[in-house]
Amino acid sequence: MFAVNFKKFLLILILFSLQLANLVYAQEHPPIQSYSPIDYGGENQNWAFSQSDDKYIYAANNKGLLEFNGAKWSLYTISDQSNVRSVAVLDNKVYTGSYREFGYWQRNDFGLLVYNTISKNLEVPFLDGEEIWKIIGIDDFILFQSLKRIYLYNKNEDSYSVINSDTNLYRIFKVDDSIYFQKTRDGVYEIVNGEAQLVSNHDIFKDNLVVNVFNHHNKLLFQTEDVGFYILQDGTLLKWEIPANDLLSKFRIYSSIKLKDDSFILGTVSNGVFHLTSEGNINRSINKTGGLSSNTVLALFEDVDHNIWLGLENGVDCLNIKSRFTIYNDKEGKIGAVNISMLSNKYLYIGTNQGLFYKEYGKDEAFTFIEGTKGAVWELTQINDTIFCGHHSGTFIIKDTVAKKIYDAEGTWNFKTIPNNPNLILQGNYSGLSILEYKNDVWSFRNNIEEFNISSRYLEFINDTNLLVSHENRGVFNLKFSNDYSRVLNTTKENSVKKGLKTSLAKYLGNIFYAHKDGVYKYDSIKNKFVLDSLYSQLYKTDEFTTGKLVSDTKSNKLWAFSESGLNYIYPRNLSDTPKISHIPLPSYLRNDISGYENNSHLENNRYLYGSATGYIIVDLNNQDNKSFKIGINTITVSSYHKSYRAEIVNKTKNGEFDNYKNNVKFNFSIPEYNKFLVAEYQYKLEGIFNEWSPWSTQPSKLYENLPHGNYTFYVRGRIGNQLTENTEQYSFTIEAPWYLSNLAIAFYIASILLFSLIMHNIYKQYYKKQREKLLLKTQRELELQELENRQQLMRFNNDKLKQDIDSKNRELGISTMSLIKKNEFLHSIKAELQNAQDSKNLKHIIKIIDRNLNNTDDWNTFEEAFNNADKDFLKKIKTLHPSLTSNDLRLCAYLRLNLSSKEIAPLLNISPRSVEVKRYRLRKKIGLSHESSLTHYILEI
Repeated sequence: MFAVNFKKFLLILILFSLQLANLVYAQEHPPIQSYSPIDYGGENQNWAFSQSDDKYIYAANNKGLLEFNGAKWSLYTISDQSNVRSVAVLDNKVYTGSYREFGYWQRNDFGLLVYNTISKNLEVPFLDGEEIWKIIGIDDFILFQSLKRIYLYNKNEDSYSVINSDTNLYRIFKVDDSIYFQKTRDGVYEIVNGEAQLVSNHDIFKDNLVVNVFNHHNKLLFQTEDVGFYILQDGTLLKWEIPANDLLSKFRIYSSIKLKDDSFILGTVSNGVFHLTSEGNINRSINKTGGLSSNTVLALFEDVDHNIWLGLENGVDCLNIKSRFTIYNDKEGKIGAVNISMLSNKYLYIGTNQGLFYKEYGKDEAFTFIEGTKGAVWELTQINDTIFCGHHSGTFIIKDTVAKKIYDAEGTWNFKTIPNNPNLILQGNYSGLSILEYKNDVWSFRNNIEEFNISSRYLEFINDTNLLVSHENRGVFNLKFSNDYSRVLNTTKENSVKKGLKTSLAKYLGNIFYAHKDGVYKYDSIKNKFVLDSLYSQLYKTDEFTTGKLVSDTKSNKLWAFSESGLNYIYPRNLSDTPKISHIPLPSYLRNDISGYENNSHLENNRYLYGSATGYIIVDLNNQDNKSFKIGINTITVSSYHKSYRAEIVNKTKNGEFDNYKNNVKFNFSIPEYNKFLVAEYQYKLEGIFNEWSPWSTQPSKLYENLPHGNYTFYVRGRIGNQLTENTEQYSFTIEAPWYLSNLAIAFYIASILLFSLIMHNIYKQYYKKQREKLLLKTQRELELQELENRQQLMRFNNDKLKQDIDSKNRELGISTMSLIKKNEFLHSIKAELQNAQDSKNLKHIIKIIDRNLNNTDDWNTFEEAFNNADKDFLKKIKTLHPSLTSNDLRLCAYLRLNLSSKEIAPLLNISPRSVEVKRYRLRKKIGLSHESSLTHYILEI
């Protein structure tokens, strides 16, 4: 009997385990942002959370206090490096409790938290090993709870009182304006006027630990670790009978919170979290298999934006419970990459690279594989009541959960009904086109279309017999069919658009569109070509192009496109002919796109399923989050290019004045937003050097290096999705000029320049004065030289003239001398002839006349005058040199001066040449010439 019962129990346990496995396996959950100890720089365990008015998140970590501003985690440690067990933000102060210590942190002007101890200032006598596990603020009091005591700190009076307990104080709770706590193995108490007052000592409270206390529907609701919820009403403790009790009884609850929408989040020791509705139904269950970092949840907290923070045994998770996105994450790869999806009747179908799966829509159950569909599924199309499945191995018809193959050729891409012929369907295949026919209430393969064998993934009908087919590597073709659709009569290459990877065709509102990286083109049936459409090209920016895949949703009249920054769709307006384009911020790196195979299908009520490489994302367009965001500058750091200088954080509350060498300025900023799929982007500028806004960046900091001296103002703004931050933060600062450009240095330079100018002015004045004097002297000398040259020139002219005169006189003298010589010679000749004629008595008188003419002194005077004109100083000089010379000696000297020979001199002296030699001899003696000296040479040199 025991064995039978044990087998039944084991079977039930196995079935229950399988049910849990399916539950986990099929889990759809809100986005989860996980932070590991490496991310936040602390230790594994996190015990409590709180949030400040500026939306910063604070966590009590085993290593200290963690602060998260949406972009960066910061760790603050207490001096003794003790664990932080509790945290609460009250009155802009961050209160923390740790080992034998409690106090608060307050932000200084530098943007950093500074710790102020309360317990040490009050000299609180802690018990051995005592730690503060919970902090609650109420009125003017802050309550710090350890496992043995509750310290009631009066903020106004800076004093405290103590509530002691003989047993452990497990938890302390705030419900509206009341404070409750549990004494283990005793009961639940309420603090009234600073004293503990028993509320209930029911056995449930003696034998079980109370995790939390809530006011639920005006009733006091107690949640225990192991036995579920209880309501205390009129002193009576009643079990809260809810549908979740059976499941919750199998798990130990360690933490819980009541959300603002009256639902509950319960954190377990071994199975993650449960989300309960206000009526007690399990809305969802999320554990490590579903995306949590750990199954042990130590702390829970709901922030102002309804995000749920989970303090885990190993890390921190943020659950975006109010997100417009719901995630199905196939971590184990049992389903694969989702290529296509469809909601039909009550089933949700997803076609993946592994086959076709289904589950009943709206139920939290596992997907089931449809037998026979193993392999890649490319398309799901519902025509009338029939679902066609385009598969790697051919074409299937899906009937509920059964697949039937009707076309066995390799690869079917898509299906299009032929206009005006509802019994025929055209399908694009790997190797061309084929026709399916509805006949005898059955769809079946009819024929392949001849004369066209190109893979036809994208195709759209222009009319009954004309079709456009797009191939990424070959381009777009315009096909003309025969009337029976058996062959292609004409194939024309469409040259109005370029071919390209990840291009596509789609028909929307009766128009055919071709998407390319250069834009979206619309087919003009009149011009028979594609024309760039400026409106539809706004579906994605050129610099954000990731794919040209377009998805036309006929149910909601939306045309979807996909870009790097998110999902975009266009839809018709009610009161305008111009469609509207909307953007859903969902970056491609978070979507896990299947590049070129992006897909998005309509579910219901504006909910869409977007297939990804790891599952799918459900987007709820009804959940429009239009909240505003604020950006803040967290810290400002200055540093230097000098390696020896350490960077320092500066006071951000006033304008900065930095030394010239502190010209590396770094700004850290953030937007406190914690939604996984809402990525914060930042834009900044630095007026004074970079006056234009920078491109958008996800980097929450900016470093400006080696800035020149001057005045600057830094501006930063942000955006999340399409929403700009409501504020633009700014900070002004000055980088001082280097010492050699300081005001004192400039004054010194000016004084030096003035002094230098004055000195140089005087130097130049003296210099120019000297130069002027030198110039004047030089000019005077040049004038004197010029005058001297003129005089010399004049003298040369005079000398030349004198020389000419002398030459003239010499010529005259020579002529005169020669005339005298000739005359005397002539007279001597006549005299000689007359002397030979002695017979004439009258001849003696004639001879006397001749002698008288030969000795005529007038000839000498005339010669002397001519000689003096030619050489006026000679006779004076020689007379001065030789005063003993007689007039006859001077006469002989004059003739010798004329370089006359003795023979020529003889007639002039009326003597014989022999007598001339005698006179010459005597003259030598008077002059005192030696025998070797030439008399003529001597006279010529005087």
